[in-house]
Amino acid sequence: MPKMKTHRGAAKRFKATGTGKLRRRRAMRNHILEKKPSTRTRRLKDEVVLAPGDQARIKKMLGK
Repeated sequence: MPKMKTHRGAAKRFKATGTGKLRRRRAMRNHILEKKPSTRTRRLKDEVVLAPGDQARIKKMLGK
C-alpha cells in the first residue's frame, strides 16, 4: 500500500508547535483592511492554538 500524502491545503494553513499542538491564523485579516478598526486588526494578528475537537482530524491530514 502506498504512503499517505499530506493534504497540501492543510499544510499551508496549519503549523505544529514543539509540543505537538497545532496553530492556525485568524480569519478576516486578508483584504479590505482599511475600513476595519485597528483594534480589530491587532486582535486578529496573533496565531491561536487549534480547538481540541479539530486537532485529530487536521493531524491526520498533515500525516502526524
